[in-house]
Amino acid sequence: MFGGTGTAVVTPFKEGGVDFESFGRFLNWQIENGVEFLVVLGTTGESPTVTAAERAEIITFAVKAAAGRVPVVIGTGTNSTASTIALSQQAEGLGADGVLVVTPYYNKPTQEGLYQHFKAVAAAIKIPLIVYNVPGRTGTNILPETVHRLSRLLNVAGIKEAAGDVAQIDTLVRLIKKDRPDFAVLSGNDDQAFHLVNSGGDGVISVLSNVMPRETSDMIRLALAGEVEKARELHHRMFPLMKNLFVEANPIPVKYAVNRLGLCRNELRLPLVPATEKCMAVIDESLKECGVSL
Repeated sequence: MFGGTGTAVVTPFKEGGVDFESFGRFLNWQIENGVEFLVVLGTTGESPTVTAAERAEIITFAVKAAAGRVPVVIGTGTNSTASTIALSQQAEGLGADGVLVVTPYYNKPTQEGLYQHFKAVAAAIKIPLIVYNVPGRTGTNILPETVHRLSRLLNVAGIKEAAGDVAQIDTLVRLIKKDRPDFAVLSGNDDQAFHLVNSGGDGVISVLSNVMPRETSDMIRLALAGEVEKARELHHRMFPLMKNLFVEANPIPVKYAVNRLGLCRNELRLPLVPATEKCMAVIDESLKECGVSL
């Protein structure tokens, strides 16, 4: 269900509120350009600064906009199991096809605590759950052995792996795929997506595809089909943006890049601020180098 390319979509803002007109155009553009699923209200969507009322409205809007054409996954992770359950149940009730649950941040649970956290959330909903491992933001790495335990729970459907460790990716694939071939191992780092798929993984949850959805989804499909040389060509073509979309904290650079495409305002919510002049120059040069038409 969650193989291929899922875009971790930006949330357009306008004069402090959610710009639903731009959001609808953007979601349609993503679907028309071939992405396999949408991830809404992740970190790229500035979920920490979205209000409770906006969250419900955004989920309802995204589900309606997708109209069954692609699955809609909602980011629901917090560092409280109870609140994560509540947000996951809300997403399920509003029609989401799955939830993306980040490892609890700041309070740094043990591996057993992580297992029990995800197990409790999965038991509280019927829709699929994707584990999100991003130790650079959370301070905690969920180990492959713990993910392997979680893969035995049927509605734990996959992992977005963003530890940045190729050996960890290989260990995940090696441990899990022999027992649970339908468990989706997805890259959380665009610059490792090509490598992950060629190691036996299933795709990417991508920041890059906010800007280059057709090329990103084509690269992943080619890699999954074993057309490695064609996939590698696209990987190298897009590499400047893969790297430079993180010259400042995500989603600052990607929000600017999407704005340069005319798809939303370059507006973020504090504590995030718009890209610096230096960042904008780097992104402009990367867009040009990758052949993106402005």
